[in-house]
Parts: sequence; structure tokens; C-alpha cells
Amino acid sequence: MAKDLNKVMLIGRLGQDPELKYTQSGVAVVSFSMATGSKWKDQEGNWQEKTEWHNCKAWRNMAEIISNYLKKGSKVYVEGRLETSNWEDENKKKHYKTEIVVDEMIMLDSKGDNTGGGNGGNYSSTKPAGKPASTTTDDDLPF
Repeated sequence: MAKDLNKVMLIGRLGQDPELKYTQSGVAVVSFSMATGSKWKDQEGNWQEKTEWHNCKAWRNMAEIISNYLKKGSKVYVEGRLETSNWEDENKKKHYKTEIVVDEMIMLDSKGDNTGGGNGGNYSSTKPAGKPASTTTDDDLPF
């Protein structure tokens, strides 16, 4: 039997400060946008650029870590899955929103870097809050 796979891996920068909220039952949830870019040469040999924007959210301990350590401009690696929600407005028009639910996060800014709030920590939603699994530098990444 074939298995399904829903996995997203991104490296980019936050487009806004994370917005932390709590559900009625007290569960933390954070939302933020993330930009990734690509560059290519067109047929005339001119460089072209495109920025893609991604809506992200995280829950519980991961939400609080992201809220505490990341800010607009922070460079970050996130890993998670796609989740689409839908709703109808007052005119019965159906709307859809696809978000990345973040399960893993690595802050890629170096300490003291003013462009982001990261400290190089690696965080997972399955690990205890506030405890980095390891310290990773850009040289350690396989890409």
C-alpha cells in the first residue's frame, strides 16, 4: 500500500513579526508570513527575481518559541505540512486558505545579527520548549 506524503521545507525570511494568540482553552497559536525568492536569467540574459509569500502557523510550545525568538526579517528554516481551511462569507462565496503548519524550525541568523532574532537554535514541536536540539551553522546544512 502506498503512503501519502504532505511535507514542506522552506528557507526564507519573515515578512512580519509573528502574531501570537491563544485559543479559548489556552493553547498558543502563532501566525506569520514568510518570503522565499528565486532568481533566473530570461531569454535576453537579464536577471529576473520573484518573491513567493507563504502563510505559516505553529501551535503550543513551537508557537511560543517562534513568538519569542523571531521577528520581521529573521532568516529561518521551517518544516511542516500544508493545511487548507475553507469557509463561506455572508454572500455564500467560498474562500480557501492554505497554510504551512510548522513542526520543525531552525533559526539561521547568527548571534548579534540585527536583521533577525535568531540564535541558530533548532526547535521541534516534539522536543521540550525552549531547549534547542542542537546548534547548527550554515556550513552544517546540506543545501
